[in-house]
Amino acid sequence: MFSVTVRDHIMIAHSFRGEVFGPAQRLHGATFLVDATFRRQELDDDNIVVDIGLATQELGAITSELNFRNLDNEPDFAGINTSTEFLAKVVADRLAERVHLGALGEGARGLTGISVTLHESHVAWASYERAL
Repeated sequence: MFSVTVRDHIMIAHSFRGEVFGPAQRLHGATFLVDATFRRQELDDDNIVVDIGLATQELGAITSELNFRNLDNEPDFAGINTSTEFLAKVVADRLAERVHLGALGEGARGLTGISVTLHESHVAWASYERAL
């Protein structure tokens, strides 16, 4: 299996509902390092997994939709606990949609999977992996 990873970051504000979140129930900020990994069984005709420039561009477009936002005020997240795990899935699903629309080039149609990892800090992170 071959893979390529591109990276960006987001800074968001949000709050959680539920006792399990303790003080994080109050509004707070978070900065996430975002890694998106693209996978495929065989390299494409150009011997690459995916066009790194396009992958970086599309990840940046997705992170810019989230960056510097209070997610509590965003209609897409109304009533949802925007946990790190949940946000990793959001980014992965949005990347998958862009792959299917051709935004990462025709060669990306041979991708078999995407995983997204959001690093909360140097000691904690969460990931979501999906097939394409």
